[in-house]
Amino acid sequence: MEGRKHVVKVISGGAELEKKPDGRALLRIRITAEVDGVRREYVITYGRYGEDNVALGFAAARANAPGGREADAERLAAVVEALTGKRPKIHRRSDGRIMIECGRSHLDGFARYAELADAIRRWLEEMDR
Repeated sequence: MEGRKHVVKVISGGAELEKKPDGRALLRIRITAEVDGVRREYVITYGRYGEDNVALGFAAARANAPGGREADAERLAAVVEALTGKRPKIHRRSDGRIMIECGRSHLDGFARYAELADAIRRWLEEMDR
């Protein structure tokens, strides 16, 4: 943060589709990474939102992570930026939670990886129907 570099080591990743009872499909991207010596599994959940049916992914920073929510959000943002080339948005909510938001350009970046590509392609095809 503020010009500081992070050491990011991605250990594994995967993606899966989840059908909701109301017919919506979610895409869960799981990434296990070590950032600045802290190893954690991050989950980014993509869905379609709004009238424009925009693909957005969200992840919550955990309060019980080493360094608290702020540090966890910064580490997740570093992982997303390392994998996609673009920094995600970080939203601080009035209830104290911190949400990380990834857009379509991040999804396209994630799709470059074989472990994620098939599930992302299937989700996009299903959502375009």
